[in-house]
Amino acid sequence: QALILRASHGGAMAMVFNRGDKDAGGCLVRVNTLDGSSSLFSPIFGPEGERIWQERVESGTDNQTIDGLIEKDLRIDPDLWVVEIEDRQGRHFLEETVKKFR
Repeated sequence: QALILRASHGGAMAMVFNRGDKDAGGCLVRVNTLDGSSSLFSPIFGPEGERIWQERVESGTDNQTIDGLIEKDLRIDPDLWVVEIEDRQGRHFLEETVKKFR
């Protein structure tokens, strides 16, 4: 909910694309730049046990590829939450550390 509010306050549109389990569900964040491409982020744990968001694919990956990754993850984990942010500037609004795709 906080991510959706931050995006809204920043002038972007954000919504829950898939509601997972409220207690045990993981989360993906998709940033759709509205030009046919998106970025996809998922949480990992850093060396000190802190949560870090990892960019799963290169920024600007085509939406069809992102859709496929999300569908695959949902087949593996139906309790997964998916938040989609629509922002032409590609901002993710995540407050934790974000590790870029290599």
